[in-house]
Amino acid sequence: MSRDAHSGACLCGGIRYRITAPLRDIAHCHCSMCRRNSGGIVTTWVTVPRADFVLSQGELKSYQSSRSTHRQFCPDCGALIALFTDLAPESVDVTVATLDHPEDHRPHRHIWFRDRLPWLDLDKELPHEDGETY
Repeated sequence: MSRDAHSGACLCGGIRYRITAPLRDIAHCHCSMCRRNSGGIVTTWVTVPRADFVLSQGELKSYQSSRSTHRQFCPDCGALIALFTDLAPESVDVTVATLDHPEDHRPHRHIWFRDRLPWLDLDKELPHEDGETY
């Protein structure tokens, strides 16, 4: 696999994917929708060109979580894999936790920081946005 290629999977292994681009934009999202969707206190996403995200196994199920956003997940284990938004049609957000080696990819920023849980102290040195810029 090349330096710029990355792979990942859902919990049950029914979904596998490849990203064939460098992982340059990684953000901790603090919005309430991501918290409810993932069941976690924060969701960390990497944004990549849509053409560089390829499913190599399985088919994702889609849920329209807002007017402009579809979240995609494994239909068997429910693992959240990707987010597509009409606000940035050329890109896809992929959950860093589903990468085969998430430990190799540090986040660069926080988004929806104003919605964070007040008791959460995470990567305080990173820049933060109160929303998201696309």
